[in-house]
Amino acid sequence: MTTFVVRRVGLAAVQIFAVGSIVFLLVRLIPGDPARAVLGDDATDDQITAVRASMHLDDSVASQFFGFWWRLLQGDLGTSLVSGRAVVEDLPGRVGNSMELVFIAIAIALVVGIPLGRLAATHANRFFDHILTGGSVLGISLPVFVLGTLLLLLFGIVWPILPPARFATFAQDPVEHLQLLILPVLALAASSAAVIVRMTRSAMLETLGSDYVRTAKAKGLSNHLVIDKHALRPAMLPVLSVTSIELTTLIGSTVLIETLFGWPGMSSLLLNAVETRDYPVIQTVVLATAVIVILVNLATDLLVRVLDPRTEV
Repeated sequence: MTTFVVRRVGLAAVQIFAVGSIVFLLVRLIPGDPARAVLGDDATDDQITAVRASMHLDDSVASQFFGFWWRLLQGDLGTSLVSGRAVVEDLPGRVGNSMELVFIAIAIALVVGIPLGRLAATHANRFFDHILTGGSVLGISLPVFVLGTLLLLLFGIVWPILPPARFATFAQDPVEHLQLLILPVLALAASSAAVIVRMTRSAMLETLGSDYVRTAKAKGLSNHLVIDKHALRPAMLPVLSVTSIELTTLIGSTVLIETLFGWPGMSSLLLNAVETRDYPVIQTVVLATAVIVILVNLATDLLVRVLDPRTEV
């Protein structure tokens, strides 16, 4: 187990380094001069030269690369070229806002998806199973931005139960914040819940047909105990694996949802940075997103290995 943990942690570190290096290089392929993007078209050549020097853009690529990693290891995420603020001042709040959407959405998807998947498996090829299977196909097929737009149209305009409002943090106005959460979270959770329903159903159908479940039934155990202990519990391993995939998918989906609902998360910060060629912000946001995804996968692999030591992940 120790060897496995060391190997996975080492692989995660290599992945983070690879992603950071690729981001560093790709950012510098963005067309345009970031110094001119910051200063505007009216800037003089002397001003542009001064800004390029402050950004180390005149240094060699190798020098910029090692400088980027050296500063990063010291906790220096750089300074925004546009706002002049340290990136570390803005990033935690934006990451927190995005992760709030993602983790609440996946929690709702699990709470809804696992019981419905259990119900579909125990009523296989019957009315409830057909309804739930058809609904899950619809949920998977419907793009998140389409569902988000429909929710916003219905509950924000046609029936203004949850009209669009200016963003407020939980500390500023808890009620307003929770109201603002409802629509984007539902838009994100729908597809993941559908995937979890199908995975739970599939995994439970496999375990319900296994020898140890038949043996438990032959011993006279109650149907409820057989289903929940001997069939549902082993089925949670594949559900856990697909949940980690859905988490990473939700992180990517926040780009559309945050734009649609005006949610101030990582995506809006990144889009603004790309428009202004704000290198430090772009590098930091993309790297932070990659680190979150890698850590989610690492945690899932370790948890699956703890729950079932026979599993090779």
